[in-house]
Amino acid sequence: MITKLAELVEMAKSKRKRKIAVAAAGDYDVLEALKNADEHDIVEPVLVGEKAKIEKICAEIGYNIERYSIIDIEDKFQASLKASQLIREGKADLLMKGLVSTGQLLKAVLNKEYGLRKGDILSHVAIFESPYYHKLLGITDAAMNVAPNFEEKIALINNAVEVFHLLGEKNPKVAVVGAVETVNQRMESTMHAATLSMMNKRQQIRGCTIDGPLALDNAVSKKAAEVKNIQSEVAGNVDIVVAPDINGANFLYKSLNFLGGASTAAVIMGAKVPIVLTSRADSEKTKFLSISLAAAIG
Repeated sequence: MITKLAELVEMAKSKRKRKIAVAAAGDYDVLEALKNADEHDIVEPVLVGEKAKIEKICAEIGYNIERYSIIDIEDKFQASLKASQLIREGKADLLMKGLVSTGQLLKAVLNKEYGLRKGDILSHVAIFESPYYHKLLGITDAAMNVAPNFEEKIALINNAVEVFHLLGEKNPKVAVVGAVETVNQRMESTMHAATLSMMNKRQQIRGCTIDGPLALDNAVSKKAAEVKNIQSEVAGNVDIVVAPDINGANFLYKSLNFLGGASTAAVIMGAKVPIVLTSRADSEKTKFLSISLAAAIG
């Protein structure tokens, strides 16, 4: 298993250069990240969007795209449909969100004719490198599934575990977290966590070790787990944190980024190919690392 996000770049470079279809590509940060990834021989972009705007931005940032395809489509949803179609036709290997809403892009991804659905659900998997944690930490789902039910949480776990398997971790440790580490019938998330943990013990969910409910402190801190007398393979050594809902995951995601000094890479899993779907507030570095992650596992 890699230990630093920078290793994603080397992992992606060790593979053939991927073609990445970018929906509504006329965005400064997206094109800066693509330029960086291109210079590292990670991806070759297929830019779908308003051609004049794309060319103007590329000229301003010094990105020579004369050798690459630009498909001139002004409408952002139509650009998203075209980018998805390129994946379906085998003309691109990865998909990336440009200056288009997440809803429009996902509507295109789930389109019956050109759509890219593969698994039970699509879900967001983020990987963090924090100065305060001893290894990379995965979090799901901070961007897509608002209030996942029990079955959806199984799919979230499977999607996140798939990412860690592809990065070299054969048995990632999964913490299903909440406000407390005890089962409380009035807190449905703790009931979900306990059942998921038991299903894992009974080999109904494979490829990982699951424990829950755990509070975040005892998921990431051995000392906190010891103080609360929690005996667990996962406690203090978690690889993947499964939040109870999008609020918890998103608060954690943004706290790590904006207050905790962490670096991030993220993808959407559950489609035929990894999808680079970052927030407009995410830095160029996050977008570049997310492209590297998608190329490394795609």
